[in-house]
Amino acid sequence: MPTIVPFETLTELFLNLSRKYDGAEKAQFYFKPNPDSEYQPIYWEQVTDDVYSIAAYLIEQGVEKGDRVGILSENRYEWAAIDLAIQLVGGINVSLYTTLPPAQCEYILQDSGAKIFFVSTGLQLKKAVEIFDNCDDLKEVIAFDVPKLEHLMEESYVKMFDDMLIEGGKHLEEHRETIKKRTMEVEPEDVATLIYTSGTTGKPKGAMLTHHNIVSNVKAATQHIYWDDNDRLLSFLPLCHSFERTAGYYAMISSGVEVYYAESVDTVSKNMPEAKPTIMISVPRLFEKMYNLIVKSVEEGSDTKKKIFNWAVETGRKYSEGKRGLVTLQKKIADKLVFDKLKERTGGHVRLFVSGGAALPPEIDTFFQCAGMNILQGYGLTETSPVMAANKPGQEKVGAVGTIIPGVTVGIQSLQDGKLLAQISGEDYPTNTSSEAGEILCKGPNVMKGYWNNEEATKEMIDNDGWLHTGDVGKFDEGFLKITDRIKHMIVNAGGKNIYPGPIEDLFKTSKWIDQIVVVGEAQNFMAAIIVPDFEVVGKFAKEQGLKFSNNEELIELDEVKDIYKKEIRSFSKELASHEKIRDFRLVPNEFTVETGEITPTLKVKRRVISDKYGHLIEDIFKDD
Repeated sequence: MPTIVPFETLTELFLNLSRKYDGAEKAQFYFKPNPDSEYQPIYWEQVTDDVYSIAAYLIEQGVEKGDRVGILSENRYEWAAIDLAIQLVGGINVSLYTTLPPAQCEYILQDSGAKIFFVSTGLQLKKAVEIFDNCDDLKEVIAFDVPKLEHLMEESYVKMFDDMLIEGGKHLEEHRETIKKRTMEVEPEDVATLIYTSGTTGKPKGAMLTHHNIVSNVKAATQHIYWDDNDRLLSFLPLCHSFERTAGYYAMISSGVEVYYAESVDTVSKNMPEAKPTIMISVPRLFEKMYNLIVKSVEEGSDTKKKIFNWAVETGRKYSEGKRGLVTLQKKIADKLVFDKLKERTGGHVRLFVSGGAALPPEIDTFFQCAGMNILQGYGLTETSPVMAANKPGQEKVGAVGTIIPGVTVGIQSLQDGKLLAQISGEDYPTNTSSEAGEILCKGPNVMKGYWNNEEATKEMIDNDGWLHTGDVGKFDEGFLKITDRIKHMIVNAGGKNIYPGPIEDLFKTSKWIDQIVVVGEAQNFMAAIIVPDFEVVGKFAKEQGLKFSNNEELIELDEVKDIYKKEIRSFSKELASHEKIRDFRLVPNEFTVETGEITPTLKVKRRVISDKYGHLIEDIFKDD
């Protein structure tokens, strides 16, 4: 649906929503005060009061138009209120992942020149105190929660969020005219935020997204996918990531959708039945885990349970293909016996799953479609604000990331000679355009202004013709965009064949035995893999077999366990071309995590880190080749 208020900047979005809901008792955000409590609403009257108090405080502290303000916080109401206040005074939001170590926080604060730094928990405050003296532009740190370590509050530059609100409220009247003047000065081409790419290599770069970049993307997304003020979203992807920022925040509030904040990423399965969302925006990892839990449960059940499950999936497939009549009745039975239980886990009201950030394995996409819980895959980059393409409800194509959204143009450039193979704009539909694979390019109002303080990196990303080079390989398939992999992830084997590891890894992720997998084999005669087992599944098997082990290290060394993976590798490799088949593997005892550095905060694998960390295992695989 169209957005519920007119706006050309994020500043106007707040102002017009605030006016629209003045006195309407409209709840916008919901939070849980503690794990045992129910969700509590935050109404627009409070949002408006808090945003103006924060804005007054920022002005009192000398924040000028274009100044940067940092936020280091999990998804919570304070994050949104601070962001709206920053936009109100013409500032620039610099938000950081809570998983970043102090050194990386320090780099981003130094590079951006942030003046004020908002932090959430005692853990994040500790980071801020550690790096404060090294950040010359930083004047003050404002903490949401009272830390357990009392000495952190003894620093003169640390203030509590509630105290800041009170002080801001006291200065509001004297700064009201200044705030009004600032709101009128904000232009669509002004930078609204710096989003530092988490980066699988090198130092993070600050993508400058303007108000126009984000607003154009919000409006295009709401034209492409329908949601309205009857919907509610459970927010858990990091708000400092452009996907959640645009789709899970600005697009939601601009359409009147209520936003429920998950307590954490780890409590999503607990919070879904509590919040009963109608919309879920996620990365593929959530769907992979849900799928693997279901498959695990079925495989551990009786033969009868397996037969019912397989029949239900097949019935769902027929129904999703448009078959009706007897199939309609069978689908109702399949829902009652199998799929309704899955829907209950999500709160029972989800009508839209939206997936982005990485490719969704086709088998998982198909399963959810059979269950009547279609996943709308989308695609984009931080640098494109972020959405470039997305599937539409009722027009999904498994294995594709959808059609190009309004206002955006996507091109496919040959990897061999650099020629443009094809291009489609959001206004070109209906179209059956298909193309060979090549690098995905993008033009449109959503393309970033550039990288902060990094003109060289900007020129590498955006060419003289205005095309942004994504570094992703893809193709058009009857008007739908399909992603192959990242160019830099491409493996060239000893025979000179180009192999993209992403689709191979997606295939193996559907195994109940495999939690995470990274394909390796650069300049080698065959492909191999580093595998993180699903330790819950493997551990249960080992105990049932009476095998002795005391930790994961001992578990993965058991011959019986290795035999399982040998069989699994052989089975899945049958579906691959000869040069893509996995010929060998090594199991590792620890999950790849953000904290240990193997994956980014958006759960993408850092292949270089894996290669370095497990180089000895990779070397061992190929030593006799």
